[in-house]
Amino acid sequence: MNEHAPTLWTDLPAATSYDPASPALYAPTPAAVELAAERGPVVWVPDAYGRMVPMPKHLAPSPVPAPEPRDLTPLPLLDPVAQRFMGAGLGGGALAAGIGYGVSEVISAAAGISGGALVWAAVVVLALRAPTRAIGGGKGSTVNIRRAVIKRNHFHG
Repeated sequence: MNEHAPTLWTDLPAATSYDPASPALYAPTPAAVELAAERGPVVWVPDAYGRMVPMPKHLAPSPVPAPEPRDLTPLPLLDPVAQRFMGAGLGGGALAAGIGYGVSEVISAAAGISGGALVWAAVVVLALRAPTRAIGGGKGSTVNIRRAVIKRNHFHG
């Protein structure tokens, strides 16, 4: 810019007073000549209203870094880890149900043994302890039994 031309009324010399009707205030200031070699690189950036405006490169904001590319391969319908958890839950539930069913069968069998099964066990034990002659049809050892019957008639009369 030209440093000799006043741009604001505060830049006017102190001797002059402010006169709004003065044409000196409204006269265009001579444009400063800017050589291309004196100017640094210029970039165009959007302003607050979306218009592109020139700005010296060293004053421009840093560019936004490009985001890393995303992986766009399709994902499985169900997560493999979720499938493993679901399988473990179903398998564990089936295992627990099977164990519970087996334990209930053992308990019901133990409860049922108190009734009829003990009677049958007693019959088997007694049959095993019976004499072999009774089981084998009388071909066991010989036992002689002598029975003596003595009758005495007394008549007191």
